[in-house]
Amino acid sequence: MNKFSLFGKFTVQEGELDTMVDILLEAAESMKNLDECEIYLVNVSENEPNSVYVYEVWNNEHAHQASLTLKATQTLIRRAKPIITGMERISTLKTIGGKGV
Repeated sequence: MNKFSLFGKFTVQEGELDTMVDILLEAAESMKNLDECEIYLVNVSENEPNSVYVYEVWNNEHAHQASLTLKATQTLIRRAKPIITGMERISTLKTIGGKGV
C-alpha cells in the first residue's frame, strides 16, 4: 500500500483561528464524499494560537490535486484566503500502513 499524504500548516490573522478551523472542518466534511480521501484531520496547537495543521491521506497525488478543483473546495479556499497569513507544506509523505488506512 502506497498512499499520498500531506502535513500542512495554515497561519491565520489574530482572532481568526476559530473561523479557519470551521472552514477546514467544512472541507473535511466535503471530503467524506470522496473515496480517494482516506483521512482529513484538522488540528490546533496549544502553543501556536494562530496556526491550524491539516493531515491528509489520499489514494494518490492525482486524487489530491483533483480535489482542489472541485467547486466546494474552491468556495472554501475563497473564504479562507482573506484570513490566511501563511501556508507551509511541512511534509509530503508516502503512507505505508497502520491504523486508519
